[in-house]
Amino acid sequence: MRLSVRAFAMCRTFASVCLLTALGAQAQQGYPNRPVRIINPLAPGGTTDITARTLAPQLSTLLGQPVVVENRTGAGGVVGAEYVAKSAPDGYTLLLMSGDSYNTNAALYPKLPFDARKDLQPVALLAASPNMLSVHPSLPVKSVKELVALSKTRPKELNYGVGGTAGLIRMEMLKLDTGLMITNVPYKGSGPALVDLMAGHIHAGFFNSVATIPYVLSGRLRGLMISGMKRSERLPNVPTGRELGLSGFDENAAYMIMVPSATPPDVIARLNKELVRALQTPELKSRFAAEGAEIIGSSHEEAVARQNREIEEWAALIKRTGIRLN
Repeated sequence: MRLSVRAFAMCRTFASVCLLTALGAQAQQGYPNRPVRIINPLAPGGTTDITARTLAPQLSTLLGQPVVVENRTGAGGVVGAEYVAKSAPDGYTLLLMSGDSYNTNAALYPKLPFDARKDLQPVALLAASPNMLSVHPSLPVKSVKELVALSKTRPKELNYGVGGTAGLIRMEMLKLDTGLMITNVPYKGSGPALVDLMAGHIHAGFFNSVATIPYVLSGRLRGLMISGMKRSERLPNVPTGRELGLSGFDENAAYMIMVPSATPPDVIARLNKELVRALQTPELKSRFAAEGAEIIGSSHEEAVARQNREIEEWAALIKRTGIRLN
């Protein structure tokens, strides 16, 4: 039987579709079969970077493929998040970001180059760690109350650094609640801001405890207040915001792995499984504990629920502070 040219073309197209479908299914079943990248969207040396590089070796062992960390920084994490949001939804390009940074960006920026609520979704919450208000030890204060009092005797002289929107919002809340008179010095990331704080170029900063605890313990910084519902076991003399009667400081920063929303459910399930397993290895448990972080290892559903809740909570705090960004 002879086929017409049109019938032959239709058969060839159908065969091509079948082949591509089979190859796609085979690739998905074999996930991962090539290296996986973790994108760090914030400055090198900051808590996100530390977390990514701590996680990568253990995740690589469990996935059976190399896991590399790549920095794509800018705009408070927006550049890296956009890159992952627009990447192929195949599980090979991951975003590691704190909920503080991602969810404040979603609530704060009126226009983003991607839809923060729809284009990315969290795979798992990894760990949570407090944020801490610290000052350079040359500043003659040992409490938030003393810092506020000093600022009123030196108006427009004291300054603080933050590396992201969450730290900015918390410091502005502190100013509203206490009358603290201090000026913001913006940085591209918490790493550079922390370096300047230790060098005495700025007076104070509000950073994640993973990055700051070692310097407080060594005397290079002085901790005044920590977020969360309880004091840090490593810094038992630093009070919580709640103990000081301050609102908006009860939540700790949770770090999460995110992927494009169109990523297949079975790929998300595999990633979640191995991430949770990695967090239970002795190496990661001891490393996070030493850094003052609490391991979470949530399900995919729990991570999505927390993200949605935090975006709404940050929106309310932003409205209270009156912060506006274009």
